[in-house]
This record gives sequence, C-alpha cells and structure tokens, in this order.
Amino acid sequence: MAIQIVEIPNHQNKVRLRVAHGHFATSHSHINYYIDLTMTKHRLSEARIAAEELCGMYKNSTIVDSILCLDGTEVLGACMASALSGAGFRSMNAHQTIYVVTPEHTSGSQLIFRDNIAPMIVGKHVLVLAASLTTGYTARSAIEAIRYYSGVPVGVSAIFSAIDECEGFPVKSVFTVKENLPDYVSCSSHNCPMCKAGEKLTGLVNSHGVSSF
Repeated sequence: MAIQIVEIPNHQNKVRLRVAHGHFATSHSHINYYIDLTMTKHRLSEARIAAEELCGMYKNSTIVDSILCLDGTEVLGACMASALSGAGFRSMNAHQTIYVVTPEHTSGSQLIFRDNIAPMIVGKHVLVLAASLTTGYTARSAIEAIRYYSGVPVGVSAIFSAIDECEGFPVKSVFTVKENLPDYVSCSSHNCPMCKAGEKLTGLVNSHGVSSF
C-alpha cells in the first residue's frame, strides 16, 4: 500500500515539511513518521530558502571552510556555501571560497575521504550538514571522521532534527520535533511500542527515501 504524504506548513518560510504517518524502520531506530525531504534536497528554490534560514543561525564569527554533506544534501550544501560566501562569513581557504564535500562510506559504515578530497578536510573548519537527524548517529560519525582527518568541526545543521545537540554542538535545523512534529517518536527496535502492539511495518527508510510494504 502506498504511503500518504501530507504537508505541514512552516510559518517562518515557504519550505513545507512533508511527512507520512506509520510504522517505519531505519538502520538505527523505529519511527512513527517518515520525513520526506526530497523536495528540499533536490528542488533548487526550496534548497535556497532552507539554506538562507540555516545560514542565518550562525554568527558572523563562525569560520566555515568546508561543508560536509550527508544524506544527499549536496544541493542544499552548495546553496549554503553560496549564502555564507556572500554574507561576510570568514573562510581560512586561500581562495576565500567554501568546499562542498561528500564522504565515502565503507562496508563497515565508516566515513573516509580519498587523497584527492582529504585536503578539503585536513586543517579546515567543517560544518556538518544532514537531511534528518533522528538519533544523531550519522552526524557523530561525521564529526569523528573530521577529527580523524585533523579537521575542526564547527557545527551541525539539518533540515529536520529530533535532537537538540550532537557531540556538544547545538543542532541548527529548519524543522524540529518540538516546533513542527510534537508527536514524533523514535525508539530502538527492542523498545518499539508499535512493534509491541503488533503493528506491522509500513516501510523501510534510509537516506535515499522510503520503500513501502
């Protein structure tokens, strides 16, 4: 059965939160909403609006040399890089520009950077950008990878976040559970109330989207 997407308007801007209620499984948790961020990630007009809002959450004293894009957020990352470059934010790069980088994932889910990409991380002030932060696992892995490659993590941003902080960084997001989806539930598969109630899974969710049953 196809899932039903509904739109939740955002009173702050024209970006809408698209969700589907159900019983979904991710690699790290079970959730009662699928958060559809496809348009914000891939539609340029929405990405620009979201980027402007996220960039406005950082003070001008924040140094950003690179944006590490997770979950397919490269379009949003490029829009943020453009907005930050034109807003008086400081960069330590020689050409006063911002790198937009994506990590490579190993079979063990570790994040690595090849020799041609690593110079964009080593010694750089790196902002982590994710589509959705539910448990924070992926963002923590990104921060660990940045530090392993001698980079300096400076913040964590997301389109949607169910957490307030990650590795000591306040999470800056366009949408939050508290403000936009207060009945959102994320739990381990062992403690899932929907599983205990015998509710079948609606679908599987990962960074690419959802596969319904």
